[in-house]
Amino acid sequence: MKAVVRTRYGPPDVLRVADVATPAPKDGEVLVKVYAASLNASDWEGLTGKPLYSRIMGLFRPRRHVLGSDVAGRVEATGSSTTLFRRGDDVFADTLSHLGGFAEYVCLPESALARLPAGMTYEEAAALPQAGAIALQGILDKGLVRPGQKVLINGAGGGSGMYAIQLAKLHGAEVTGVDNAEKQGFMRSLGADHVIDYTREDFTRNGRTYDLILDLVAHRSVFAYRGSLTRGGRYLYVGGSVATLLQTLLIGPLLGRSEGRRLRLLVVRQGVQHLGPIVELCRAGTIAIHIDRRYQLTDVPKALRYVGEGHAKGKVVVVVVADSDRTAPSVGGSST
Repeated sequence: MKAVVRTRYGPPDVLRVADVATPAPKDGEVLVKVYAASLNASDWEGLTGKPLYSRIMGLFRPRRHVLGSDVAGRVEATGSSTTLFRRGDDVFADTLSHLGGFAEYVCLPESALARLPAGMTYEEAAALPQAGAIALQGILDKGLVRPGQKVLINGAGGGSGMYAIQLAKLHGAEVTGVDNAEKQGFMRSLGADHVIDYTREDFTRNGRTYDLILDLVAHRSVFAYRGSLTRGGRYLYVGGSVATLLQTLLIGPLLGRSEGRRLRLLVVRQGVQHLGPIVELCRAGTIAIHIDRRYQLTDVPKALRYVGEGHAKGKVVVVVVADSDRTAPSVGGSST
């Protein structure tokens, strides 16, 4: 099968398309023919090895040679003891714990899979797992957004931000989106009431305060974030610098106690089984899935560069099997 592989950390230039052995499902595993895979910030971090926490799967060299953490496709084969799926089932999955999505086939535990939502395309389903989980848990489960609250989303023009803006607006919040200059119009189109270009304005120094700050690209001091929270407000760190991560982890719980402010990490529960509410909203058209660009498997390096340089508005998807080629799969099928 074809796969996009790397053996060291670095820029997209370290990636190459190679012929590798098609994996065989072990006990409790399912072999999925990948039709579509979406890109996340975690893929860029895993590629470059920055920040340092992205090297959890290998400090000096990556132990997993194929990136890609969100996929949708069709079951090609099952291992022994599998009971939930059979060959031909359409599925989608969050593969962050296993990676391997930038390939024609990937083997996953059947517990990582869910059936493709009715009426949803492979590309749309692949665009949901990681970004949808962050938004759902950051805005509702942990963010506890209520009508009339003021919410700021830092990094709001990307995949997670796309869902987070819409969820916050749906629940009656006044939303401020922060991202670069080229994403200002996109954030407004999603419903953001206010937008900030982070290259021109530091939202922690403009005197405004928020009931929730969902920080997808944290690089400031926790003391600065505390000053941007209302009494009883919440700050949730999702990703960013190691320095901010450590400050949030070690100092955050101690800050703002007397005023009820909470500064914490958002520990995201993985697994598509947690996506039910946002899947239904997307199926109903209440929340839109915006796919900015589609790339072929051979163009994964270009796709990662586009995401890593901060251009992506919403989601970027790798289409492994084109619409016209969606027939019954067979192991060892041709690459795109």
